[in-house]
Amino acid sequence: MGLTARIRTRDGWAVSHAVVTVTDITGTQVLRAEADAEGCVRHPTALAPGAYTVIVTAVGYAPVASSALVTASRRVDVGTVTLARLGGTELPPPGPWTVDPAHSSVAAMAQHLGISSVRGRFTDFSASVEIAPTPDEGTKSRVEAVIRAASVDTGNGMRDDHLRSADFLDVERHPEITYVSTGLTPAGQDRWRVHGELSLRGVVRPVDLDLVYLGTGTDPWGGTRAAFRATTELRREDFAMNYNQVVRAGIAAIGTTLKVELDIQAVQGESLPQA
Repeated sequence: MGLTARIRTRDGWAVSHAVVTVTDITGTQVLRAEADAEGCVRHPTALAPGAYTVIVTAVGYAPVASSALVTASRRVDVGTVTLARLGGTELPPPGPWTVDPAHSSVAAMAQHLGISSVRGRFTDFSASVEIAPTPDEGTKSRVEAVIRAASVDTGNGMRDDHLRSADFLDVERHPEITYVSTGLTPAGQDRWRVHGELSLRGVVRPVDLDLVYLGTGTDPWGGTRAAFRATTELRREDFAMNYNQVVRAGIAAIGTTLKVELDIQAVQGESLPQA
């Protein structure tokens, strides 16, 4: 195999329409290949030893170019190439945005019995975003979110009832989980750190989100949408969720740390389009 590569988006999806072009030191094209449905490129043509430039393009994404050195093996493995959506190097257009729950997810993962993980999600939530006029005014960009605590879903009714109880979320006394941002700072290309305060079980703590901006595009209804992925980690004890059950030799049934993953799609404007 002369050339192999994997083309992915920033959140790990295959880019099936990507094209890989290889040029030699004179700029002459020596190879061109298209990715398959899995975003993989496998081209059988052997390449002569030497230096080459590998260019990956795809409609809607910024092109990526890199150097490659082919040895006597006459093949090159480009590895995984990550493409960013066009327009993803800055914040979305300024103004109000509304999170679309139907195309977003709020999930969390905890260690179980010290050997595996249990995943859960919240199915009822709403959020709004206000993007500042310029990136320099990051502290003026805001995120406000409300999660209905009782909507927790791990796929097991008995476990979900326990999570709703006073041992964990205590949904009768604290039906809502809220997050309000206090600032935004750049953390690299397409990456931002969202500073904010999380209110959970009546306890308010500062929580930062590691945010990746995935880009902006139009939807079939004539609107503009922006996509983000955010992660953070929470310690249960910071929010007075101290319930624990030791099953053996100090191993807890449920881990003390929660990994939170947010996949967000927002629509430009103060409300969602009517169905």
